[in-house]
Amino acid sequence: MTLILSGTNGVSDIDGSAATPAIRGTDANTGIFFPAADTIAFSEGGVESMRLDSSANLQFNSGYGSVATAYGCRAWVNFNGTGTVAIRASGNVTSITDNGTGNYTVNFTTALPDTSYSPQVRAALINYNIAQAGNTAQSVLTTSYNPGTFYINGSNSSYNFNAGDPTDVYIAIFR
Repeated sequence: MTLILSGTNGVSDIDGSAATPAIRGTDANTGIFFPAADTIAFSEGGVESMRLDSSANLQFNSGYGSVATAYGCRAWVNFNGTGTVAIRASGNVTSITDNGTGNYTVNFTTALPDTSYSPQVRAALINYNIAQAGNTAQSVLTTSYNPGTFYINGSNSSYNFNAGDPTDVYIAIFR
């Protein structure tokens, strides 16, 4: 087989496999190969570890034995919801707006493609039996998310749902 290397076409005529990648260094079973049309894959130790498929989906083997599509966390935030709200750490979150007791808006740095995302919310209130986040004032937009938070206080026979400012709020947005 002849390997063609040119300034126009790059390296061509070799697709390779996980065991023998088309592009590799001195480690013969670690590199880049092309398993299907419009697909790029990466191998380590002769095993496929990651791929970009023809639909631009990122797939990787995270230790579960096979390559599967990754669904990314588009935004996340950890903030203190008491007093003056303060972000402790975040990704793709530009700010938090305090709209009143137990009511916050998480503002995204980069807008999401649509509102079909899955927000995951956890809030912790000190001195209450159960801390929970809910959708009492939920607003789902491409540029922000407003979860509304509340706490449950009571016994097995009677529960009260009340707005509250949690000390710890954790939100992750998946799409």
